[in-house]
Amino acid sequence: MGERNVQGGDLESCGDDPVTGFFRNGCCSTGPEDLGSHTICAVMTSEFLAHQRRIGNDLSTPVPQFRFPGLVPGDRWCVTAANWLRAHHDGVAAPVVLASTHERALEVVPLAALEEHAVDVPADPGALDG
Repeated sequence: MGERNVQGGDLESCGDDPVTGFFRNGCCSTGPEDLGSHTICAVMTSEFLAHQRRIGNDLSTPVPQFRFPGLVPGDRWCVTAANWLRAHHDGVAAPVVLASTHERALEVVPLAALEEHAVDVPADPGALDG
């Protein structure tokens, strides 16, 4: 792909169960049509999902016409940089997979904030529940 992550390496897959990404390719790839900058690979927690619903970004309810399954704690999902940053400021940021977070996220979110919430995702991310 040639896309880079926030660590300067090749952008790695974020998740394929459910298939994430603005382009639904499993990666937090971005382009001019991705106006929301869906560039942060986040591991969903109960607190983050509740926060997103409160700010008008319901990530839990399925929306089949957009190939959106609805998320549960432990799912990995490419979230918008602005909404993740808002959750960070509100004290409920989701853990971040740095190798799968697109470098363009740095246009919105400081690297230090992402690193503060960096997580190595276990083989069974469903074990994560905040």
